[in-house]
Amino acid sequence: MIDTHTILTGFADALTLHNLFFVWFGIIVGQLVGAIPGIGPVMAMAIAIPFTFTLNPLPAIGFLMGVSKGGLVGGAIPAILMNTPGTPDAAATTLDGYPMTKKGKPEKATKIALYSSVTGDAFSDIILITVAPFIAVVALKMGPIEIFALMVFAFSIIAGLVGDSMAKGIVSAGLGLLCATVGLDPENSTPRFIFGYFELYDGIPLVSMALGMLAVAEILRRMARIRGTIKSAIVIPKAQKKADRGVSFVEFWACKYTILRGSVIGTILGAIPGLDSSAASFLSYATAKQASADPKSFGKGNIHGVAATESANSAVAGANLIPLLTLGIPGNLAAALIISALMIHGIQPGPLLFQEQGQLIYGLFGTLLMANFLNLVSGLLGLRLWARVIQAPESIIFPAALLLCMTGVYLATGGLFGVAVMFVFALLGYLMSSFGYSVIVFVIAFFLGERFELSLSQSLNIIDGDLTILLSHPVALLLFILAIVSAIWFGLKSKGKPE
Repeated sequence: MIDTHTILTGFADALTLHNLFFVWFGIIVGQLVGAIPGIGPVMAMAIAIPFTFTLNPLPAIGFLMGVSKGGLVGGAIPAILMNTPGTPDAAATTLDGYPMTKKGKPEKATKIALYSSVTGDAFSDIILITVAPFIAVVALKMGPIEIFALMVFAFSIIAGLVGDSMAKGIVSAGLGLLCATVGLDPENSTPRFIFGYFELYDGIPLVSMALGMLAVAEILRRMARIRGTIKSAIVIPKAQKKADRGVSFVEFWACKYTILRGSVIGTILGAIPGLDSSAASFLSYATAKQASADPKSFGKGNIHGVAATESANSAVAGANLIPLLTLGIPGNLAAALIISALMIHGIQPGPLLFQEQGQLIYGLFGTLLMANFLNLVSGLLGLRLWARVIQAPESIIFPAALLLCMTGVYLATGGLFGVAVMFVFALLGYLMSSFGYSVIVFVIAFFLGERFELSLSQSLNIIDGDLTILLSHPVALLLFILAIVSAIWFGLKSKGKPE
């Protein structure tokens, strides 16, 4: 177990002015991009990764987590004011948020969204801090066969939950694993699929792949739809009643069970790879409506509807770090980007992380708690400002974002080769999403590819052709059975869906 001195030193690192500055800057950037429909925190995190190379690991990860947390708050603003969610996470917030705006209560709606979001986020962070070290201890007892079985099970869950087709999810995962084999064989150091490009000896650049698949593909898609129009102005009524300009403690306390329920739902779903914050927010909304004494008021401007969705989608932010830090398995795109940032700084996520980088982990935990407070302060100060920012024309936003992507990849990879790879993956991402293949599954499989291959090779050496050896590994056997069952379940479920 980690000693007290390491824990206290880690929390002290989180409270330095240098770290605080980058976390707060990340939150401001996250709220800004979250408030602009079409950008979103995931795209901003992908663009920001190359610019964190010169930072130490803690402020670099803290900045990215700040972008993620701030984006969840910012995404609710256009959802409430324009009926257009700034991020997919805020889609359910439109159901009661926009009706509150039409009733002349936009500030009350945005503030309950802020308070609920910060509360749900803090709840999941506390669960992460208390649960993750114990999961890591258990994970350390797992051998190569158990790790391989766990990753197979994770792939079956992710491929089934993300997208409409289990078959397409498996293809996406297979393609991601194939791209991860480019470069030197981890066991024999023989080059594979480099096609004469020495730049590929270390594999496909992580930054180029992430930016191409997650940012540039969507930027190009959105730029193709620009028609030179500017969104209409957002009008916040000046003649609001005093009671409608904020949320009183009595109103917030009345939502306590709704917020707690949403926080628990978001934390549970966030800890399961493949389930994102959108699923958590809709499930929380449905549960709150079912538990309400007046379910007919939902969809007509019920404050509990906003509290339910925002507490749930924000609770996912901390919970998705549980499988990432303890098992090295990212649960969603934001977590996958955090893995790439850790790997770029020479840190391998997984159970050994708590032993080898204990001070960094508890520094990250302290950063997460501090970020919640900064998120609340920034939200209270900037809600009205972000409401004005969302009027910016797309014809300016997306070309600027593309230029940032190209600059970041050029600096990160040291040349135009990385930029070319980025555009190749942008085309691949565009084609995959156009034909219904999950980009999310591809990216997660790519990040896990090297570890998956290594654990497979080690498992084959241990088994040595004798499958009866699996009987002495009951945990692995159970995980393999669960993987088969989940694949069959999701496969049958996807067949029943209408085309």
